[in-house]
Amino acid sequence: MVFSMATTKITITLPDEQLQEIRALVAAGEAANTSSFVKHAIGIALSDAAGWRDMLKDALQQTGGPLTKTERAWADAILEPRQRRSPRRGKAA
Repeated sequence: MVFSMATTKITITLPDEQLQEIRALVAAGEAANTSSFVKHAIGIALSDAAGWRDMLKDALQQTGGPLTKTERAWADAILEPRQRRSPRRGKAA
């Protein structure tokens, strides 16, 4: 009996350097092909995300439950990637 998982073809955009590294791994025989490499990487990322979610859920249960709106706003502000400020341009003389 053959079991197969439904798949959907998508298009993704990667930095050129990452694609070059993946292609080098494929050429060296360290990955079967680009698609399998990306599927494997996504599987690892999803597993990591699930682990972090479980760890956070456990930590919140041990320390008083879910975050309040105020606590979430504070955490979002701290964890949000900082925007680079563009240099101020002076007025032309």
